[in-house]
Amino acid sequence: MDQTYFSAKVEKRVSPIHGRGLFAREPIARGEVVVVKGGYVMTRTQRDEVSLELGPAEIQITEDLHIGPVTSEQRERGMMHLNHSCEPNLGLQGQIVFVAMRDIAEGEELTIDYAMTDDEPYEMPCDCGAETCRSTITGYDWKQPSLQRKYGGYFSWFIQRRLPHTDSGES
Repeated sequence: MDQTYFSAKVEKRVSPIHGRGLFAREPIARGEVVVVKGGYVMTRTQRDEVSLELGPAEIQITEDLHIGPVTSEQRERGMMHLNHSCEPNLGLQGQIVFVAMRDIAEGEELTIDYAMTDDEPYEMPCDCGAETCRSTITGYDWKQPSLQRKYGGYFSWFIQRRLPHTDSGES
């Protein structure tokens, strides 16, 4: 299915961080499922081809696989509008399920730290405004021990299983 699931407790609107964002329409409890990313699974090469036309709208789910839209209509329907923050309130369970890492108040913007999902060579400035802002984020921030401690258990599965001293879900 190409549809992304959004909790009834969220809405998209203009964000002070960047462009559009996802916001809590009402309080969201810690652990509550907020978004489940839908789309088509594609290789990195396929993702690169699609991104040339659509722009970035996918998330990385394994070292070489991504999930995202393949048409502009799917992109608009499934765009999560989860902006990056160095103090996020959402994390991942598995590969595509975004959950509240803490209780979230009505009106709060829903954010993730891209360190939880990305393992790719890029660097970009961060304008999140958090007190602990890193100023620059990279596709390899997940390797920072401080972020591993901070987000342990909330990384995408393919990153979580590579972290030292974590339960990868494998026996």
